[in-house]
Amino acid sequence: MATTSAETGPVTQAARQGQPVLSCRDLHKSYGDRLAVAGISFDIAPGETYGLLGPNGAGKTTTILMLAGILSPDSGEVTVNGEPMSLRALRAKATIGFVPQEIAIYPDLTARENLRLFGRLCGMNRAALKARTEEVLETIGLRDRGNELVKRFSGGMQRRLNIGIGLLHSPKLLILDEPTVGVDPQSRNAILENVETLSDSGMAVLYTTHYMEEAERLCDRIAIIDAGALVASGTRRELTAMVGQCDRIRLTAAGDLPVATSLLRELPSVQRAEVTAEGIEVLDSDARTALPKIMETIAATGVAVRSVVVDEPDLEAVFLHLTGKSLRD
Repeated sequence: MATTSAETGPVTQAARQGQPVLSCRDLHKSYGDRLAVAGISFDIAPGETYGLLGPNGAGKTTTILMLAGILSPDSGEVTVNGEPMSLRALRAKATIGFVPQEIAIYPDLTARENLRLFGRLCGMNRAALKARTEEVLETIGLRDRGNELVKRFSGGMQRRLNIGIGLLHSPKLLILDEPTVGVDPQSRNAILENVETLSDSGMAVLYTTHYMEEAERLCDRIAIIDAGALVASGTRRELTAMVGQCDRIRLTAAGDLPVATSLLRELPSVQRAEVTAEGIEVLDSDARTALPKIMETIAATGVAVRSVVVDEPDLEAVFLHLTGKSLRD
């Protein structure tokens, strides 16, 4: 099922005090002799999109099944909205919207019928469900196709409906497991835009993917998982700093470039400044913060800058450094 059902219950005191929507500590899970998850811990705050980034088989799906109370961990604990999670934790499950990798909808029903069915399973009353169904169809871009049988939808449209089902009961936490696998570019972009809107509205989102560009676009913080272990976590800036990655600033410029580069090297965040055939190249630990000072320093020497290009380090380099392999291996 794409959503969890249960008694809704009041918002907990923990949630009112701004504590994490999701907290997990030291999760372990083995299948026979194979250790699938090895001591994973992290928190997700309200309004935060947290990414689990790793190749297929890294342990992402096993982790989220434990977080959603679908699979019991061998050891460790999970709390959702202040409530302990377990297989029978109905109150905790009621605050989660879970969207699995496999599409979980009824193909012989229309999109509206699917939403209303899952809404009733969640215990929503008819009046609220009717209004919420239309809101969700609008959110996922399927309102004009709401009365069509789902079996006539493209794979991307079915995945968007799957996400809509997860959103239907307005969860505190939305878990998305590889939601863009195998979808067309238009639907993929629509899904990513939906996720961006959800985090802006205050919903906590857990997003698993093995697409580097999705994690960079969507996630406030990212955990890199390899062979069942969380090898690093943080913002993109924090992760790239761990492996010594710097922003590269390329300036097309004319004038007394040696003097300008000499002054740039004295700035605290500048790691390197060199004259190039087109102008100046600067390596800086945080180009977005440092760029105004860099431009001010250059202008003081009389150098004319015609263009500026900033190349930020990507997560692919971080993943390769930490795991010794590329993400798609």
